[in-house]
Amino acid sequence: MARFPRCQRLTDPAEFRHVFERPQRLGDRHVTVLVRRNDRACARLGLAVGRRKMPRSPDRSTFKRVVRESFRAHQDEIAGYDVVVLPKPAAATAERSALRASIDRQWDILRRRSAAG
Repeated sequence: MARFPRCQRLTDPAEFRHVFERPQRLGDRHVTVLVRRNDRACARLGLAVGRRKMPRSPDRSTFKRVVRESFRAHQDEIAGYDVVVLPKPAAATAERSALRASIDRQWDILRRRSAAG
């Protein structure tokens, strides 16, 4: 199983704060994605999954796993961005395939926006 290296993660509260200050927002009924340019050649991912949105621990773990899988598959397309993914309440009861399709759509929207300028 592929690891999720530290260089591809937002780990410091200051890094999360940087994204939360003036983000570009994307989202649908399952997720909110906050995006901000970084000065690196790679994309970095942060997950903020609280108990209020997803009360059950297995649901939180599944959500994080699906987002990380999708991020790994699309990280080259969204290079140069710091991304924070937040679940919406509908994500707690969504099927794994619906979550994956939702987050894949957000990466596609981000890729198109960054290509447009």
